[in-house]
Amino acid sequence: MPAVEREDLWKVDTANFPYIYEENATVKLQSGDGLVRCNVYRPKNEIPSPVLVTYGPYGKDIPYQDFHAKSFNEVNPEHHSAHSAWETPDPGFWTQHGYAVVRADERGLGQSPGLLDTMSRSTSEAFFEVVEWAAEQPWSTGKVGLLGISYYAGSQWRVAARRPKGLACMIPWEGMSDYYRDRCRHGGILSNAFIKFWWDRQVLSNQYGRPGKKGRSWGPDTIEGDLTEEELLRNRQDQNVDNAKNYFRDDVYYASKEYNLEDINVPLLSVGNWGGILLHLRGNVEGFVHAGSTLKYLRFVVGRHDLPFYYRDEVEVQRSFLDAFLKDDDRAGWSTGKAPKVDLIIRKGSPGFNKADAEKAMFQRRTENEWPLARTQFSKYYLTPERSLQTVAPTSAPQKLSYRALGSLERPQLIQFMSAPFETETEFTGNIVAHLNISMSPDPSGPMPTDIDVFLTLRHFDFDGKEIFYTGTAGDPVPLTKGWLRVSLRKVNREHSRHREWLLHRDYFKCNVLPVLPGEVYPIDVEIWPTNVVVEKGGKICLEISSGDTQGSGIFLHNSPEDR
Repeated sequence: MPAVEREDLWKVDTANFPYIYEENATVKLQSGDGLVRCNVYRPKNEIPSPVLVTYGPYGKDIPYQDFHAKSFNEVNPEHHSAHSAWETPDPGFWTQHGYAVVRADERGLGQSPGLLDTMSRSTSEAFFEVVEWAAEQPWSTGKVGLLGISYYAGSQWRVAARRPKGLACMIPWEGMSDYYRDRCRHGGILSNAFIKFWWDRQVLSNQYGRPGKKGRSWGPDTIEGDLTEEELLRNRQDQNVDNAKNYFRDDVYYASKEYNLEDINVPLLSVGNWGGILLHLRGNVEGFVHAGSTLKYLRFVVGRHDLPFYYRDEVEVQRSFLDAFLKDDDRAGWSTGKAPKVDLIIRKGSPGFNKADAEKAMFQRRTENEWPLARTQFSKYYLTPERSLQTVAPTSAPQKLSYRALGSLERPQLIQFMSAPFETETEFTGNIVAHLNISMSPDPSGPMPTDIDVFLTLRHFDFDGKEIFYTGTAGDPVPLTKGWLRVSLRKVNREHSRHREWLLHRDYFKCNVLPVLPGEVYPIDVEIWPTNVVVEKGGKICLEISSGDTQGSGIFLHNSPEDR
């Protein structure tokens, strides 16, 4: 059992690094019992600096090279320093450019005691206090920016909606904005495999009081001592357990994660990755669309989840945006609204997957004024009994096409509908809705089914019939995009302010559950996540309908035997 929380652990090193390094600075929380510990990295000139703040679970003291050695070795070396850490701004780089960096351990993790309850309202309130603390320090100009990837991006939306004093701008880089829809339950279906991988490897391993961290090269041991297994269990909300036993957005667990994007009022640059089709992409787009900020921008990148954040050209975009709002040095029109609202990267050609240099050389950028693009021609494609995808409504009588339920990545059960070769080059950019008529019939040897889970994938083939893959989150080959729906949750709320014909709004409440009976045909509309591609002359697209995960799902599987 650890000793009483100590507040005298703060250390300052002015000699051994090219920046001033403060370890275990303490933020005493007013919103509840406890404290948050953070590291501070600031320029040696002692002139007050604007501050970049991150708050998250991966350990302020775990070196990047220990957290993920392969990734660290591939990161732009300009962002290698003694205190580089996973998915966060590198203090060596940013202090050179006049910024202080505050890296906080989330409550219940690393060196911050308390209840481990990731992405919760209570931990967002602690983040709120860290932002205000950073703005009030004597080495701070009083202006705070948020910059980070993934968790360090998703948490930005929540804290910004609380409007802490001093927060001046934010760059959520590949960060979900909707806990239920983007991350945990795609179309109502539990995305269990990634949650387990993420929780077990990257969160639970860093819980405050967990023994043996130093011996595993996972940062230092907890300063106040280890906790017993019983104490560790009492001091956490387990995402594996909580997501498995809660199904609907109005369950207390999910409802406690909700907030209003419209409450965000600071300038923001939302950066999504076209290849992030199973976690963050939707959240970056929807976060941009619904944030209340007057000055907001949407940018897209391609490549692995971990590397583009550190590309030299992308870092210059980050610095340009941050300088505009934190240093009053606007070189690109961010603060006046003259900068392009939307900056696309156009996926034309086939550079291969996980080939950063080839992607940079082949895919070109194009700026736009809005999302969705005003000149979008929303077009209908029809499925035919011959399993084709065509722009003309079929004249033949409807027919039923069947596939088996409960497919898996190892044993996929699916139907594919292929377009004819495109006669002219055609660009697809935006959201997609698939309207299907679906039914089920029981297997004579199995139990009576009570629901249908629909998995959709949009694929791209070249003129030789070879599928073109893109770089996924982990560098794996992924198709254009995917979508999902649990048919019992098919109800659409067309009266909701966020409802759009090209992105339907579902509440996913308990009261929305509708019956699914064998033999009954149900019309459903399935949201497919946003995408971009240029199909060249002779190329084809394919809509795949399946009963489980198929190629391109990677570690983001929906295969919980309790949920399905």
